[in-house]
Amino acid sequence: MTPLPDDCLARNEWICGVYLSTRRRILLDAVVQHLQLTSVSVLIGLVIAVPLAVLARRWGWAAGPVLAVTTILYTIPSLAMYSLLLPLYGLSAALVVAGLALYSLTVLVRNILAGLRAVPEETRQAARGLGYGPVRLLLAVELPLALPAAMAGLRIATVSAVSLATVGAIVGYGGLGNLIYAGMNSYFKAQVLTASVLCVLIAVAADLLLLAVQRLITPWTRRARA
Repeated sequence: MTPLPDDCLARNEWICGVYLSTRRRILLDAVVQHLQLTSVSVLIGLVIAVPLAVLARRWGWAAGPVLAVTTILYTIPSLAMYSLLLPLYGLSAALVVAGLALYSLTVLVRNILAGLRAVPEETRQAARGLGYGPVRLLLAVELPLALPAAMAGLRIATVSAVSLATVGAIVGYGGLGNLIYAGMNSYFKAQVLTASVLCVLIAVAADLLLLAVQRLITPWTRRARA
């Protein structure tokens, strides 16, 4: 009877410390790419979502079309989305970033708009009575009061982007998704499990970080609960 190899890599085990020690650089590069794809796409989505939500709040007729378009974008399967964007960006990281940014608009626009709509009308009237113009009213009153809802949307969009970024492996830019995809094709158990766990850890860490930021920049919500 042939003895089993004493190397967990050779035995192809799910949990393998040797994999972590020998593939440290590969894992680090994949994590860095995953973080870059996620952060850049969510930031771009936020930059687009804020003016869209403000537009929908200022002109009520625009809310329906804006919400409808962003919702339709989210219903497009990721493979179809990348195929539609391929002529514009080619097989590049920008293709994945653009797709993730478009997906994030659904959650971001809805939550920012909900936060703006939740600002009491008497608060707006009081600010106008103090001489606040439209821009100052938006920046100093409406957006700060909309922060709790906006941050909740940002947390959801970020966690979703961490998950969806793995699909970028189909074009070679998926961060940890590249390792998951390659590991599944070769049935490399340690690689699949390690990359998957790292994705979960990134999502949890990002959510906790944004929650801490939310609590820091919205101290009045803590006082209200108290």
